[in-house]
Amino acid sequence: MSAAGSTRVTQVRLFVGKGGVGRTTVAAATAVALAEAGRRVLLLSLDQAHSLSDVLDRPVGRSEESRVGPGLHAREIDTQALLEERYRGLVALLALGGVHDHGAQFADLAPEELTGLPGVEEALGLNEVVRLAEQARWDVIVVDCPPTADALRTLAIPGSVSGYVERVWPQHRRIAAATSTGARLAFVVAMLDRVLDATAAVGDLLQDRDRTSVRVVTCAERVALAETRRVLSALALAGLRVDAIVVNKTLPQMDSGDMPEELASWCDTRRTAERKILAELTATTGEVTVLSADHLANEPIGWDALGGVARTVYTDVADPSEVLGADCAPVRVALESGSGDVESVYAMRMHLPLVDPGTLTLGRVEDDLLVGADGRRRRVRLASVLRRCVVRDADFDGSDLVVRFVPDPAVWPR
Repeated sequence: MSAAGSTRVTQVRLFVGKGGVGRTTVAAATAVALAEAGRRVLLLSLDQAHSLSDVLDRPVGRSEESRVGPGLHAREIDTQALLEERYRGLVALLALGGVHDHGAQFADLAPEELTGLPGVEEALGLNEVVRLAEQARWDVIVVDCPPTADALRTLAIPGSVSGYVERVWPQHRRIAAATSTGARLAFVVAMLDRVLDATAAVGDLLQDRDRTSVRVVTCAERVALAETRRVLSALALAGLRVDAIVVNKTLPQMDSGDMPEELASWCDTRRTAERKILAELTATTGEVTVLSADHLANEPIGWDALGGVARTVYTDVADPSEVLGADCAPVRVALESGSGDVESVYAMRMHLPLVDPGTLTLGRVEDDLLVGADGRRRRVRLASVLRRCVVRDADFDGSDLVVRFVPDPAVWPR
């Protein structure tokens, strides 16, 4: 809520896809279309290759937002600069600690000495998205994520970082360490707690399915289709909502009457193959909307060209900012049989529509369920009723992993 009392909620659209499919172009085109529709739009890049300036054909700031056109601002987030900024802030707060045991000043320490935890920079980048979303200055924030593999690691950071830290250094131990006589250790705890606060805020935003969704950009090729299925499986495992798939650079319909026979044959063959892939993608993704964008003769650079791309993508979409397609809760728990007594059976369903069943793995560690699929793993906190149960069996029904639990007589209330 803003200072003026507004209840405006900023929508967030994350664009992911492998390098070369036009992810940045589609994200920028979507931002331009929304701005042309009268929305206040912020276009952000988390990709450290930073190509927004090239696509928009104008300079884009890294420390603050740059105005691109009416209703549209853009920024290429510099995560290293963010890390150093947060570090300097902690140095100022903890400077009263003076000199630590080895005689070096806090100012002599490099950020990487105290933030060796993998993913810290990426977490700070995502937290910057959260900070900007909370300002309520924008109707929609469009985020150009890194290429697929890096994007999936980045989006998994909130759960992995917080879970890892709590296992190896629980909060009560960190508090004890922070109140000890070692100023350097207190600094480490303060830095770590700030990172945990950031990742928790990011996790809340990513898991808000009414506010945040992912759009996957791909192309109409067989290899890309296979990767898209794996990406959708990974996003489902992470509990993130995918609202659309944009198949970029499809061959537009052309009059082949005046073409040389060989060229006309090539175009017909190419279009037939693309239509087959689009149909297969639509059939296998179920609730996810599939859109397509024409392959243009000229490289789409600048406001007008990007607007043209958006018009091909969102031809049949009334509002490109709206979450498209149906939704299914990622995890559901229900009483399958019995009346809540020790003879009852509870079913936990985890929606994994495109997973390869042969890759599914399952384990339990205390109050968490470890679910693996397609080479990735997620730690899922069990609902309170299931923490007093033991696993009876598990199966996969084609779209859901179903894990059945029965009460543990030793701890079940009678």
